[in-house]
Amino acid sequence: TFCLVNSGRHPTDMNHTKGGLVIFTANSHPSSRELGKRIAERLGVELGKVQVYQEANRETRVQIQESVRGKDVFVIQTVSKDVNTTIMEMLIMVYACRTSCARSITGVLPYFPYSKQCKMRKRGSIVSKLIASMMCKAGLTHLITMDLHQKEIQGFFNIPVDNLRASPFLLQYIQEEIPDYRNAVIVAKSPASAKRAQSFAERLRLGIAVIHGEAQDAESDQVDGRHSPPTVKTTGAIHPSMEIPLLIPKEKPPITVVGDVGGRIAIIVDDIIDDVDSFVAAAETLKERGAYKIFVMATHGILSCDAPRFIEESAIDEVVVTNTIPHELQKLQCPKIKTVDISMILSEAIRRIHNGESMSYLFRNIGVDD
Repeated sequence: TFCLVNSGRHPTDMNHTKGGLVIFTANSHPSSRELGKRIAERLGVELGKVQVYQEANRETRVQIQESVRGKDVFVIQTVSKDVNTTIMEMLIMVYACRTSCARSITGVLPYFPYSKQCKMRKRGSIVSKLIASMMCKAGLTHLITMDLHQKEIQGFFNIPVDNLRASPFLLQYIQEEIPDYRNAVIVAKSPASAKRAQSFAERLRLGIAVIHGEAQDAESDQVDGRHSPPTVKTTGAIHPSMEIPLLIPKEKPPITVVGDVGGRIAIIVDDIIDDVDSFVAAAETLKERGAYKIFVMATHGILSCDAPRFIEESAIDEVVVTNTIPHELQKLQCPKIKTVDISMILSEAIRRIHNGESMSYLFRNIGVDD
């Protein structure tokens, strides 16, 4: 069982922090402040006094209502439905703390926005790099986040980044809430998520299955990179005897499941569940192959648009996500959605950073591929 307080300290030390700690929630949406309240309660401190609101012209205004001079400030921001407003709230609050002479400003973003846009696509841009640069420029001195979509995003920052993992909490949920989990198989809905599935399977001593051949999603290799020069054969600009070889286009194979799921519980694992079409299609495929119960486990439950309705009508029995993103409304629409609280590891990370303690305890047994 994953336990954060069993690290050579008395359990009650969890709630003790030295002076000069201020915790703010930067989100103007009430449901998004819940995580900040949980973290502050675990640390035994009150949330800092701040007003964050939108003016009539939709400009964001932040007013800090207590002194932060010479203090360690932690700004907790969860991503609401309006992600762009969320980013501006974060940037303005960080800059307000910087101009108010805070000693350090640590951003706590359990879900890093725009993390899917971390690769160059045609004539697009790497938006994750832009967001990272803006946060550093605003005055952020440290970032705490969880399960980045690509771990390489840490390299976009020129400040320390702690990329925590939610997998210990999800593994604990599997062991405690799925009685016959020994008869389960961990499923990757695409080859891209096979490493995550392998990590879960090895820790639970279970088998693994991989679904291959499903419909191409927005992050397929087919749209990676810039398709330039154009595919039309032109020889005017190069030597007539030279022809640049073109890459053979991919052809989607028939859908197959590598691994046996017949008579088993199928547990699909991924880092983000947003557009649920691929998860619903994977669940139908697994049902056809004989799986009698299907779970979906993910760290970040964005669950946009009609995702709750699609889940409710699908073959999926349960969707388990953490509270890195508020999703209370989606839970009311779909009883299949369950939540795992990760405020414990975030509060411990804040306590260790504030007290100048090592963070390595929070990364025990985590390998390069985890």
